[in-house]
Formats: sequence, C-alpha cells, structure tokens
Amino acid sequence: MEIIRLSEPEAYDIILLYLGFVIMVAAIFPRMLKNYLITAPVAYLLLAVGVFIFFSESPLPHLAESPYLGKRLAEIGVIISLTAAGLKIRNPLKWKTWRLAARLLVITMPLTIALTAIFGWVMLGFAPATAMLLGAVIAPTDPVLASDVQTTPPSEDDVSSARLGLTTEAGLNDGLAFPFTNMAIAMAVMGTDPGQWFSTWLYTDFFYKITVGALTGIVCGWVIAKIFFMCPRPINHNSIINVGLLSLALTLIPYGLAEIVSSYGFISVFVAACVFRHQESVNEYLTAMHDFSEQMERVLVAVLFTFLAVYISHGFVEDFHLTMIPAGLVMLFIIRPLSGMAGLVKVDLPATKKAFISFYGIRGIGSLYYLLYGFYHASFDQADSLLALVVTVMILSVIIHGLTARQAADKLLPA
Repeated sequence: MEIIRLSEPEAYDIILLYLGFVIMVAAIFPRMLKNYLITAPVAYLLLAVGVFIFFSESPLPHLAESPYLGKRLAEIGVIISLTAAGLKIRNPLKWKTWRLAARLLVITMPLTIALTAIFGWVMLGFAPATAMLLGAVIAPTDPVLASDVQTTPPSEDDVSSARLGLTTEAGLNDGLAFPFTNMAIAMAVMGTDPGQWFSTWLYTDFFYKITVGALTGIVCGWVIAKIFFMCPRPINHNSIINVGLLSLALTLIPYGLAEIVSSYGFISVFVAACVFRHQESVNEYLTAMHDFSEQMERVLVAVLFTFLAVYISHGFVEDFHLTMIPAGLVMLFIIRPLSGMAGLVKVDLPATKKAFISFYGIRGIGSLYYLLYGFYHASFDQADSLLALVVTVMILSVIIHGLTARQAADKLLPA
C-alpha cells in the first residue's frame, strides 16, 4: 500500500488560505466590535501579526524592495473608498460644501508637506528627496480608515460641517498629493537643483494632470449618470448585483481613462462620484452604491493590513528605531494640528470643531500607496527607514485616532 506523502505547503497557498479567512472575518468584525473601542483595522493588524510572526521567513518580498503588489492593492483600496466618499457629498456644486476643504487643501496641506519635509531633513537626517517624499506621503488624510469622522451616508442629511470638511478634504487631497510625490521623485532622479525639473513639474505634474483629471471625472460622472438613468429601471432596481456593477463602473472608468491621458485618476474618481451624486437624487441607488463600495473597501482593508502585517512581522523589526515613535507623534500631535488650525484661521466655527478637524487627519492606506509609488518610480536614500517611519505613523494614527474618533465625534460634534 502506497503511503501518501504530504508536501510542504507553499507560502502562496498559506496566504490564500489566510486571505479567505480574513475576508470572512471582515464581514463579521464590524458587527462584533461595534460596542468596543477597538477598531477593525487594529484587529486585522493584531490578528495577522499574530499569525505571520511565527513564519521563519517572510512569505512576501520586502515592500521597499518590491513595491509593485503593495502599490496596486493600496491603489484599488483608495479608489474604491474615493467613490464611497464622493457619493456622500450631498451638494457637490455648492461653495458651502467646499469652503472648509478649500482652506485645508490650499493652506493646511502645503504647510503639512513643508513642515514634515523640513522635520525629516533637519531632525531625522533624511536626504532632501527622501524628506520631500516623507512630506508628500504624510500630507494626505485617509478616506479608507476615517469612517468614524466622515459625513453621513447619502440617504441621511449632513449634520456636521466638521465631518463634511474632513470628507471633502480626504476626497481631494488623496489626489493632490501626487504632484508633491512626483516632485520628490524628480529630486531623487535629477537632483535637488530646481532648474533641472521645476518647469516641467509645474506645467505637467501640477497644472495639466490636476486639470485633466478633474475634467475627466466631470465628463465620466455626467455620462455614466445620464446613460444609466436613461435606461428603463429593472423591476428589482435595488439589486445589489446591478448596483455593485454600477459602483465598480463609476470607479474604474474615470480612473482608467484619467490614467490613459496621463492625469490623476484619484482626482477623477472622486470628482466623477460627486458629479454622479449631483445628477442622481434617488436614495435607493445612492445608498446601495455607497454601501457596496464600503463593503468592498472593508475587504480590501483586511487584505492590505494582512500584507502590512507580513512586513511588520519581519522587515519592520530590522528597519524600526525607537526614535520613530516620538517622530510619528510629532507629525500627528504637532505638525498636522498646527497646520490644520492655521488653515482654519478666521473661519466661523467653534474652537472645538476646529480642533477636531485639525487633529483627525487620519493617516493610512493613502500614505502607504504614495510611498510605494515613490519607491516604484525612483531609488531613494534610506528607503527602509522611511518605510518603517511611515508604517509607524500609520499604526499610531490607526490606534490613536481609531480609538478616540467615535467618542470625540459624539462629544464635540452634536447633531
């Protein structure tokens, strides 16, 4: 009788098994954790680290050395979350909707980039290009992990200007971080002399890509809304399959088209969702589309934090230094709040709301995406240390902001 010999399992198969498990967990955790302080991303991270720390070797390559897969996963997570965020914006064509975001984007974001880059260069000893990349990746706030501070779903009235401001800021600054990331890439490739790259960067990476990305989003959102709502409504017009396909189309078409014409897909996706929201006021569609996007986002967060936990279980230990914790706290407790308050000077808001907006600029998947995007397009000095620092900031933000956002919002932002 022949004895069946079991071969040693491949890392790929183990990861697939774990991903299947964590996706199932993603459907359960939010309900299980609803009445607890711990958030789903923290639970995903702890669970995955607890599993992969027992691996003798990392089943995945180091993120700084092989950034492609991580970049693509983070990219998908961000664009899906941008669709969900855009569908929440009730009056996207009114200035009142954007009055806080405009100040946060024009004042707070550049100030955050500059202060973080200077901090990274002077205090942390990063090379100028590396410090610039740090400023660019830390600047965008995160639409993926910020559900507790975002505005209400499409079927509910906006009850908080602070929540709306954070949502609109996160929707656009995830695209507006691109020019500054590209500036860091130009510095790494061509040197720190602005004469070598500034004019090309200004005309191409700033003006052209932002403008064309926004225009692409406007056209795509308008056309998709017109086509879809000109068609006869199916009997079961709220079918999750139909709505899910529409939500994916609203995400992928503007993103793909914007990237084909060499513009910023992140901006295009968010603008398209806002335009679609303006064209369609039927709450059954909008709510179902929003809910589908958030479900997809939840699954991708679980997958992304699995990949992040693999790095934390192995490469992070070698790259991490204790000084990264106080450095991360400086960015979260000093640089962002001060930049936020500077952007909100003379705004007619209570001091508590200004403080809430300034502090709850959550850092997450968007920061990881931009970092890996930078690593993919150029070689940066001290890349391993920069990756460890950004991951440290993400972990601190997920824990500090995640564990306090719900309680702070309930106390400081009454309906």
